[in-house]
Amino acid sequence: MNRILVVVDMQNDFIDGSLGTPEARAIVERVANKVGGYQLSGGTVVYTADTHGEDYLNTQEGRNLPVEHCIKGTQGWQIACAVKGLNQTNVYEKTTFGSKELAESLASIHKNVNEIDEVELVGLCTDICVISNALLIKAFLPEVKITVDASCCAGVTPESHRNALQAMKACQINVIGE
Repeated sequence: MNRILVVVDMQNDFIDGSLGTPEARAIVERVANKVGGYQLSGGTVVYTADTHGEDYLNTQEGRNLPVEHCIKGTQGWQIACAVKGLNQTNVYEKTTFGSKELAESLASIHKNVNEIDEVELVGLCTDICVISNALLIKAFLPEVKITVDASCCAGVTPESHRNALQAMKACQINVIGE
């Protein structure tokens, strides 16, 4: 069975940095355990990394969310040490909420290399980047099971986390761990 775990934006700024929350800190150990489990079973783990430049505040996102975060090369941009796993070579840097490059890469693997049975997503933030990546992957792989582990995700607020989970369910994304 070919399963892929996508660890979305488990970066220091989202955990305990400029945009950190208690809910984000609370999932770090669960995400680390999930990464370890995938690696022990021979599963594939890939990461996304929210990536901005020094001009972030001049971008559309920066004007709407005027908090500098995940500036490339800073400590806040780094993926949290606890969730890095054994082999962190599959990192997709993204300047916006979802990674089209990741979705295209998974579609290519599915078609040309090894059919994917399931893509599971965990990480931050449920209501922004997790939902964006889940929907992109679902669009590129409509017949592949897409799962989000709610117990390994956190949103900007608990309410927006729950709303995002409901929206994903409506789009035929399997939600577990509620």
